[in-house]
Amino acid sequence: MLRDGDPIDVRFTKWGGGRHWEFPLSVLGEDEHGVWAAGDVGTRLWRPGAGFESEIAWVTLVPHDRPWAASFYGSAHQHIDTYVDMTTVAEWSGRAVTMTDLDLDVILMRDGSLVLDDEDEFEVHRVELGYPEEVVDLARRTADEVMAAISDGAEPFGSAGSTWVARARER
Repeated sequence: MLRDGDPIDVRFTKWGGGRHWEFPLSVLGEDEHGVWAAGDVGTRLWRPGAGFESEIAWVTLVPHDRPWAASFYGSAHQHIDTYVDMTTVAEWSGRAVTMTDLDLDVILMRDGSLVLDDEDEFEVHRVELGYPEEVVDLARRTADEVMAAISDGAEPFGSAGSTWVARARER
């Protein structure tokens, strides 16, 4: 069982098991939507061939049973409010959580515009990495559902994200 303040390791992989982005977070809490965890300024994020230290703080939601992971930036990011990666459902092993990145991303910009990003990468990888048709359908369907939820202000894309961002700032 995770407790507030526990460190967790977030591991995104690519289809077939290749390593992708990895980074540590600190658990803020858990609710009906999933596990909420904070990344601080200076958090190191890395993947094969790349890495950087975050210049902003953020909060990531790892849902209990949904095939996506969402990062909420509040006012910390000058352009992006919410960034949602389409993934497989997260799998937990102790304090490590792993999910397969399926390329498609839904981004809510600070100006209110909504973007479906990396469609070109998705099309390339579905062939090169051999995404099964059910995975292709899952990624597309999930992206549509997330775009609709954000547009409608449905939780956790309504006030929940900003509530957890505020909680992270208070710690």
